[in-house]
Amino acid sequence: MTDDIPTTTLAETENYVAWLSEEPDGEDVYHIELGSVTLHFFREEWDELLALIKMAEKKS
Repeated sequence: MTDDIPTTTLAETENYVAWLSEEPDGEDVYHIELGSVTLHFFREEWDELLALIKMAEKKS
């Protein structure tokens, strides 16, 4: 996470973290760190990912 860009930790476990950055252009970007991989999502993509996870949770 960069000090120049405001960030907020959304959730954290022992191995993973989800956080939000407020980009200079005004866009919020959501990030998920999964070990050595970080995924970045714009708001619309984040909403779709959350919907996908909820659907998967119902079927598991």
